[in-house]
Amino acid sequence: MTDVLFKPSAHPVVPWIHAHRWLLASLLLVLLFCQPAFAHGVEAGDKGYIQETSGIVFWPFVYLGAKHMVTGYDHLLFLFGVIFFLYRMKDIGIYVTLFAIGHSVTLLSGVLGNISVSSYLVDAIIGLSVVYKALDNMGAYQRWFGFQPNTRAATLVFGLFHGFGLATKLQDFEMSPDGLVVNLIAFNIGVELGQLLALGAILIAMGFWRRTPGFWKHAYLANTIVMTLGFVLTGYQLVGYFVA
Repeated sequence: MTDVLFKPSAHPVVPWIHAHRWLLASLLLVLLFCQPAFAHGVEAGDKGYIQETSGIVFWPFVYLGAKHMVTGYDHLLFLFGVIFFLYRMKDIGIYVTLFAIGHSVTLLSGVLGNISVSSYLVDAIIGLSVVYKALDNMGAYQRWFGFQPNTRAATLVFGLFHGFGLATKLQDFEMSPDGLVVNLIAFNIGVELGQLLALGAILIAMGFWRRTPGFWKHAYLANTIVMTLGFVLTGYQLVGYFVA
């Protein structure tokens, strides 16, 4: 399976962006006001529950993990980019599995090993993962450097960062060691279930979009928007890092 690459001359992006600049501005404003999603934020009520919980509470942590995934814009943007040109379920399964493996390894090892790194820096890298995938979909690396990076390896590596981003946030909650391993496993199961739910919704929407005449006309622009949002996520985290 190879990603579909664009020819710039066949996709007049600039006129479309100019005509729909209001749409781009709206998307950026939505991101700027959705602060909890930028740093793997957890709602105040969920945070309090995590901090006060002691012992094994399997299903509530499954729910919290699923909730985190389906409301995590950085995860969803990256998954959107990953499956943008994947049509066969076999290929989708391979890439999603690689992402899930990476996400699970660093989520569990980061918390259990008490590996602490600034969440701002980790989330800045996650924003760059969105940029990377959008540029990959646009065929930028072949045009700029004359080669195509290994997309499977990149998906696994960025999965590691996505999981580590959440691990750094969970460490701030000082979770009780009583039942910690089981609760973390439950949380991770919830994350993967949430990923499947979100992926299913994305695939359904993509399936309808791909059947329309406008898919190829607007596909390049869609990845340009994803790239822009990735840069916004990265910039937001870097500002937070230096200000904090």
